Amino acid sequence: MKAVEVPSPGGAFEVVERERPEPEGDQVLIEVDACGVCHGDAAVKEGDFPGIDYPRIPGHEVAGHIDAVGSNVTEWEVDDRVCVGWHGGHCFVCDSCRRGDFTNCSSSEITGLTTNGGYAEYMVAPREAVARIPDELDAVSAGPLVCAGLTAYNSIRNMDVSPGDTVAVQGIGGVGHMGIQFGSEMGFETVGLSRGTEKRELAFDLGADHFIDTEETDPVDRLRELGGADLVLATAPSTAAIESIIGGLAENGDLLVVAAPHEPLEAPVSQLINARQSIHGWYSGHSRDAEDTLEFSSLQGVEPLIETYPLERAPDAYDAMMANDTRFRAVLEP
Repeated sequence: MKAVEVPSPGGAFEVVERERPEPEGDQVLIEVDACGVCHGDAAVKEGDFPGIDYPRIPGHEVAGHIDAVGSNVTEWEVDDRVCVGWHGGHCFVCDSCRRGDFTNCSSSEITGLTTNGGYAEYMVAPREAVARIPDELDAVSAGPLVCAGLTAYNSIRNMDVSPGDTVAVQGIGGVGHMGIQFGSEMGFETVGLSRGTEKRELAFDLGADHFIDTEETDPVDRLRELGGADLVLATAPSTAAIESIIGGLAENGDLLVVAAPHEPLEAPVSQLINARQSIHGWYSGHSRDAEDTLEFSSLQGVEPLIETYPLERAPDAYDAMMANDTRFRAVLEP
């Protein structure tokens, strides 16, 4: 098979020929139809994640169809259309798994980091890491939905907000443009926040009820005019940008951080105490969460905005993603 691998930390992508993998007893072999390119792939490219074995094939926004199943697999069949996201399997026996908290498994695998991912024509995945794709979704849309889409959908639905509440989405990028769509389709009064007016019309097209240009307007003042945000979904990895909107939370409001800025976050503790506000972090989710995301997206017509590249152009897709030149997800098609 053809694959794109990172030979060593910080090394350049290499297009290689590899032996097609064979599934073990509890695995499935997936023929990859599409694989999204995500900022998380930088952990492989730059060697920022501990314990990665090189060479490594990145890619954790995988959509394809099953080509073969291991001897113990009964729930999946050849030709089933499936996705695999960041969560690449769990042990079932640690304390977190025994409580059903698979995303906090002490021995969890990460697709494309601890195992080979979807920058390839084929990949293997544990049976528990696989999510079914609804017939209405094509592969190039499904791949990003189990990472960027899953992160937005699963985080919002696990917060204490109800239809009619105000949900503000900070940053209109790979995750943020999904957050606006999900917020709108879930019935929230949805606010898009971005620097400048470049994405104003896009925000409304995606379903936003309001748009705030954070260069022109103080976002705190504008959010307060709207009654305060019951939830702020922070999707842009800028500590300064996140800190600048905490004051716009409503009483009992929540700041939900899914971006990962490198600098520590400072918060006005007295404000949080007096208004009973909270700050949360959220990890994407496991395969059933991914399947829920795909099913909701299919039902409500939520899809990522994508640009496609052939597998051989993975370096170009990665560079465009890292430079924020992609609107909004780059997807490889082997």
